[in-house]
Amino acid sequence: QVQLVESGGGLVQAGGSLRLSCEASGRTFSDYAMGWFRQAPGKEREFVAAISWSGDKTYYEDSVKGRFTISRDNAKNTVYLQMNSLKPEDTAVYYCAADWGILVSTTKGAYEYWGQGTQVTVSS
Repeated sequence: QVQLVESGGGLVQAGGSLRLSCEASGRTFSDYAMGWFRQAPGKEREFVAAISWSGDKTYYEDSVKGRFTISRDNAKNTVYLQMNSLKPEDTAVYYCAADWGILVSTTKGAYEYWGQGTQVTVSS
């Protein structure tokens, strides 16, 4: 079992920044690729960003490219999502997820473990 706990969400004005953190426990963190997903009210949960176990490969959803950066610190069992130039349409609950192995997926069905989510609200 892997336990994931997100933090760092909040209310920010458009154009502002937030950094989300997700701390993992329970298994060897570096065995897992990590992803961030988000879900807005009335919408499906969607992919945002993912990172390989070593951090050398990253993937982003098109609408966040150039604004969001995913990173990880395996010594701290933590994955981060730095979000800059935030827009009202980024408003959602953000979830981190863990997928065992070396492959990195952008599909939510590939991820075995999920955090409880953290709310991000961007005001216009």
